[in-house]
Amino acid sequence: MSGKSFKDYKLSNEIVNALNSLEYKNPTEVQSKVIPLVLENKDLVVKSQTGSGKTASYGIPICELVDWKENKPQALILTPTRELAVQVKEDFTNLGRFKRIKATAIYGKQPFAIQKTELKQKTHVVVGTPGRVMDHIEKGTLALDQIRYLVIDEADEMLNMGFIEQVEAIIKELPRKRVTMLFSATLPEAVKNLALNYMKKPTDIEIKATGLTTDKIDHALVVVEENNKLSILKDVTIVENPDSCIIFCRTKDRVDTLCEQLADLGYSCDKIHGGMVQDIRLEVMNDFKRGDFRYLIATDVAARGIDIDNITHVINYDLPLEKESYVHRTGRTGRAGQKGKAITLVTPFEDKFLSEIEEYIGFKIPNMEVPSKEEVLNKKSDFEAKMNIEPILKKAKSEKLNKQIMKLYFNGGKKKKLRAVDFVGTIAKIDGVTVEDIGIITILDAFSYVEILNDKGPIVLKNMKNTTIKGKLLKVYEANKK
Repeated sequence: MSGKSFKDYKLSNEIVNALNSLEYKNPTEVQSKVIPLVLENKDLVVKSQTGSGKTASYGIPICELVDWKENKPQALILTPTRELAVQVKEDFTNLGRFKRIKATAIYGKQPFAIQKTELKQKTHVVVGTPGRVMDHIEKGTLALDQIRYLVIDEADEMLNMGFIEQVEAIIKELPRKRVTMLFSATLPEAVKNLALNYMKKPTDIEIKATGLTTDKIDHALVVVEENNKLSILKDVTIVENPDSCIIFCRTKDRVDTLCEQLADLGYSCDKIHGGMVQDIRLEVMNDFKRGDFRYLIATDVAARGIDIDNITHVINYDLPLEKESYVHRTGRTGRAGQKGKAITLVTPFEDKFLSEIEEYIGFKIPNMEVPSKEEVLNKKSDFEAKMNIEPILKKAKSEKLNKQIMKLYFNGGKKKKLRAVDFVGTIAKIDGVTVEDIGIITILDAFSYVEILNDKGPIVLKNMKNTTIKGKLLKVYEANKK
C-alpha cells in the first residue's frame, strides 16, 4: 500500500462513494503511480503482476474521465481470456456505479446477437477478447469513432496465446487521438514493439513482483516420481490443510482425471479448463470465489481471470513448461497483503524446465521434505475435520454496494419510443428521490431495466405502479436477481 489516500486525486464524489462502498482503503503501489498519469491522459507501459490492483488503477481514472452523455464506447479494454473480460467488466460496473457507467463484455462462445444488442445500447466501456472484438469491428457492430482510451491488459499472455497480431489489427482501426495503456507481468520483445509502434512517448512504470518475494509467498519444491504424484499430493494437502487452494495441471485431461480422483477421496473440489462450456466456467469461478469448495483444479489458460484475495496455497501438480507461467500461477496466492504458499511437484526428468524457471525468477526454489507417515497420521484428523465443516462463504467486495441497489423491470422500451431521459425525468420527481439515486438504465425493444441506488428502490417501485412515463402506465416490478 502507498501512503496516499484516494481523496488525494481529483475524483468526483460518485467515484469516491463507490470506492468507499467497495471498501477500497488506500491505493496500492500500482494505483498510486498509474491513476494520476491516466487522469493526465498519458500513454503508459506498466510492468505489474496480477494481484497488484492494476484493474482499478486504470478503471478508476477511466470511469472518472468518460463522458456519461456520450452514447458510443469511449474505452476499449482488451483481455486474453473470457474470465478476465467478465471480471474487468464487473469491476468497471462497480467503480462507475454512481456515475451510471455502462460496461459491456464481449467474448467468444457467447451468442453474437446478444452482444450486438448490448452494443446498440448506450455503452461507455467495452471489455473483450481480441478475436470477438475483431468480429464486431468487421461486422460494424462496435462503434470505434469515440474511443479515447485503449487498455491492453496482460499483454504477455496475449502473446503466449497468439493474439498479438489481432491486437495490432484492432489498434490500426482505432482513432489515432487516444490514450493507450499496456499492462504486462513480463515485457517480451513483441510486447515492447507494441509500445514502440503504437504509443506516444509512453511513461514506463515497473512494480516489483511481490509474487516472487519470499516474505509474501513461501516457495517449495517436492521431487517426486510421476506415478507417486497423487499419493504425495494427498500427503501434502493433509499436512498443509489449506483453506483455499488451486492445483495446476498441464492439460485438460489431467485436470479431469485429478478432479475425479480427489472427488472420489472426499475432497471439496471442482475444476476449470478451456474445454468447458463458458457459462459453467464462470459458475465454477464464482463458486470458488464465494468459498463453496476448497480445491480448484485448473489449467493455466482457464485460471487467468481469478482475482481472489485469500487463496492460501497454490500447488503445481505439473511443473509449467513456460517459465512465465510459474510467476502467473504462484501469483494467485499471497495477494492483498496475505501470506501464501506455492508448492511444486517436480519429477527427476524435468531439471531443464526447473532450471529455466529458477533462472527467470532469480532464486533457487528450496526443497521440501516429503511429509512422513507419522506427520500425515498426526494431521489427518484436523484435515478430515476441516473437510467436514461447511466452508464460510466469502462476501464479494461489491456486496455492500449492491445491497443498496434495486433493479426494476418496466414492460416498455424502444418500441414505445422510451428513452433514458424519460425514466430519469419521471423518477426524479418522486418525493425523496433525486437524479443521483438513479443508476444504469438499459432500454431494449420491448422492456427496460432501471437500477435504483441508495436503498430508494422500494419507494420508486411503489410510486411507479401508479405513475405514467410519457403518458403510458407501464407494468413495473423488481427484476430477478442473478
